[in-house]
Amino acid sequence: MLGIVIGVAAVISLVSIGQGVTQSVTSQVNDLGTNLISVSIQGRGVKTSLTLDEAMAYGEKKGVSAVAPVVSGMVKVRYANVTDTISLEGITPDYETVRNFSVASGRFLLPIDIDYGQKVALIGAETAANLFGEKSPIGEMMQVNGTPFRVVGVLEEKGSGMTGSNDDKILIPIRTAERLVKNKGVQMFYVQAETSDTVDQVVSQLEKDLSSKFPKQEDDEYEPYQIFNQKEMLSAVGTITSTLTTALAGIAGISLLVGGIGIMNIMLVSVSERTREIGIRKAIGAKRRDILIQFLIESILLGGIGGIIGLVLGGSGAVSLGKLMGIDVSVSLGTAGFAFIFSVAVGVSFGLFPANKAAKLKPIEALRMD
Repeated sequence: MLGIVIGVAAVISLVSIGQGVTQSVTSQVNDLGTNLISVSIQGRGVKTSLTLDEAMAYGEKKGVSAVAPVVSGMVKVRYANVTDTISLEGITPDYETVRNFSVASGRFLLPIDIDYGQKVALIGAETAANLFGEKSPIGEMMQVNGTPFRVVGVLEEKGSGMTGSNDDKILIPIRTAERLVKNKGVQMFYVQAETSDTVDQVVSQLEKDLSSKFPKQEDDEYEPYQIFNQKEMLSAVGTITSTLTTALAGIAGISLLVGGIGIMNIMLVSVSERTREIGIRKAIGAKRRDILIQFLIESILLGGIGGIIGLVLGGSGAVSLGKLMGIDVSVSLGTAGFAFIFSVAVGVSFGLFPANKAAKLKPIEALRMD
């Protein structure tokens, strides 16, 4: 029965965690919006980036509602006696809607901040806690690569995404960032399509325009630019996690088969030890069907009780692991029902042989056994 317990618990835990991871990743992608398109430029030719004006021009394309160019780098930040190395992004005001970011306190960047290259900054919740502790950072001055910046807002917590932590970063005006990280070109920008239905149309326009600006060199193994579609990413993630979950469940199911073999062996031993009992029952009128049902019921009970214990252990284990991993995990009724029915089916399947062997015993021969 221990094999059944371990098998059911493993199936429940692994499938539930797999489903929880799928939901977590899907939620992160959906938070960004299924109409979000990410463009990354890695050109090696004469032209390796876009100018800010070229990137902003994509906002005028048909089917595009907004565009958010980004200039990024790592910077050293200091406030009072605290120094840290943090990811920096130079952005425009449209970043707020395109990337679905919002402020918990203070304000977001304004067009005037971009036009005049103001030295103002938005900081993530984790950055605020690391640098300022319990103190409100709004209006405080901090050093970014030795340049003073005034904190004008703190971002709402978003947790970690596929590109890293969204809470440990600094956002500043893009023109200011170009000077600060000594990068005059835009190699990353986000495009928000008007609707999810126009995403394919916008992607086609982007590919046509970028292929002319960044032609692929003969010796290039990869494209000089990459376009990521959130809808395609969501579909790919769902396929991968579903496949992994199924594979993990199959591996865990091997434990159930091992448990079934254990049940068969125990029942065979039980038949040998209870041969005289079987002989007495048959001698006083028990039919072959009665003996078969008796041993099948015992096998089903072993599988069923093991399945119930496995459900309890697997469910609690999945929830505990989910908390440690920081994801929401819940055991679906479908998964629990399948695991329990499978455990009972294993008991029936592996109990048939010993039950049938017991039912075939002849009364006289059974009574002669010691």
